[in-house]
Amino acid sequence: MTSIAHLVRDKAALTPDLDILTFEHEGVQEVRTYGQLWRNGQTLASGLLSLGVAKGERIGVLLQNHPEFVEAMVAASILGAVLVPLDPRMRGDKLGFMLRDAECVGVICGDYAVSNVHAEAASLPSLKWLLVVGAGSAPVEGLEVCEHRLLIDVPERPDLPIAVRDASEPMQVMYTSGTTGDPKGIVVTHARFTAATGYGESMFGYRPGDRPYTGLSLTHGNAQYVTLAPSLAMGLRAVLSRKFTKSRLWDVIRANGCTTFSLLGGMATAIYSEPRRPNDLDNPVRHVVSAGMPTAIWNDFRERFGVEIIEFYGAMEGGLLLNPLGAGPPGSCGKPPASLLIRVVDEEGRDVPANRPGQLLFGMADGTPIKVEYIGKPEESARKTVNGWLKSGDEVVRDEKGWVFFRNRVGGGIRHNGDFIDPAAIEKTVAEHPSVADAFVWGVAAASGAPGEKDVVATVVPVSPGALDPQALFGWCRERLEPNMVPSFVQILSEIPKTASEKPQERFLLELFTNQPESVAIERRPDNTKEKERV
Repeated sequence: MTSIAHLVRDKAALTPDLDILTFEHEGVQEVRTYGQLWRNGQTLASGLLSLGVAKGERIGVLLQNHPEFVEAMVAASILGAVLVPLDPRMRGDKLGFMLRDAECVGVICGDYAVSNVHAEAASLPSLKWLLVVGAGSAPVEGLEVCEHRLLIDVPERPDLPIAVRDASEPMQVMYTSGTTGDPKGIVVTHARFTAATGYGESMFGYRPGDRPYTGLSLTHGNAQYVTLAPSLAMGLRAVLSRKFTKSRLWDVIRANGCTTFSLLGGMATAIYSEPRRPNDLDNPVRHVVSAGMPTAIWNDFRERFGVEIIEFYGAMEGGLLLNPLGAGPPGSCGKPPASLLIRVVDEEGRDVPANRPGQLLFGMADGTPIKVEYIGKPEESARKTVNGWLKSGDEVVRDEKGWVFFRNRVGGGIRHNGDFIDPAAIEKTVAEHPSVADAFVWGVAAASGAPGEKDVVATVVPVSPGALDPQALFGWCRERLEPNMVPSFVQILSEIPKTASEKPQERFLLELFTNQPESVAIERRPDNTKEKERV
């Protein structure tokens, strides 16, 4: 199997009517069979061809979990085009940078994201067209704008041949969070996706007849590799919510008979924090696949919902750890599979003893050097590895038995709700508020308790005492930042403690955060409850 297009084509020939994917949103469901995925993928590929898309060209995707997302994956593989999945909430300079950096010739987006693309269109010289999923769109100057429905609703055409011939060809460009500079576009090959089609049984404990569920975005590797790829390969009839909502999770799972689901970051705590219900144990789930289950709730979560936990670690550049059912201690993200080796090293690259923190490195067990490709960044690509070993950028501890425990990101990035976010970008937005004289953004241990997770604190000095309304600052940030980057707390001080070299001192800020709660504000919003349940 070379690509997702080959996989779907072959499955459509065998079981064309199997309802392999169900996309649900607030009780409304859209179903896709293998046959529909293949036919719609072919039709979309023909439509993209009519827009001038050639093999190797890149297409941005700004979609929530719609069926059209997977159809776009199939269509792009048929043409040999490369998808660039982006958070559909993304806007402003960050969106413009990624579309420009990837040199996207077009964008497939939900009607809810059109205005964000429109706002950046003038700065995107390679962008030629916009394909809208939903209610359509008004014209955009300089772009050909068309509705996805009109490209799909055409007479059947002869099947296009699949242009991808080699699994080492690029399938997607998936961007890093940019915690230490501009985000970097990781070139992800078709081989990476096809390898994940075999993870279902070997890693994640899926069985024939299972029904996986995810509310994680398909723009994220977790949803693609933990749920989509194994389900397509094993015929597991997966269910995907358009977005995660903790209050509806168990209702969706019960209604669809889902037997396993995936968790990331603080989702586990969000689910666990819901009020206890008499039917908590009354669910069909056998186990969850988690990346970041807090140690503090690990066993209680199992007992409350009657589920087992598989914990794992994975990064888009590569590297994998797995803590199978009942194998390792709670809180550990696992050990490497047989194909990988790991080291834990200090800043000088020397191996550290057990129970000492250090950076996690991955190597191939057969000695093959690991390579990473960031588009347009050969020097940074080379720096990501050392002597053929992949530098994860994550600080971990390995115990005497070899079990690895995640601690935090090397270099001070903030991991919030599963994403590494850049404090500098938030700090810039906060500092631009007219009532802010000085600002520093940092992270405090997340209230969720998820390992390595932090809540975002914006410490500010007003231009004059009493000049700053913290609620106004929250609103300012919400208008200008992605939801996951809006500070969790605003800490107002008369002065930010700094070293002689003007470096803010987080340990003193943490002391003030703890000892002077009156200086700390949280956001008050009419829909605050609804917002908190989105991860």
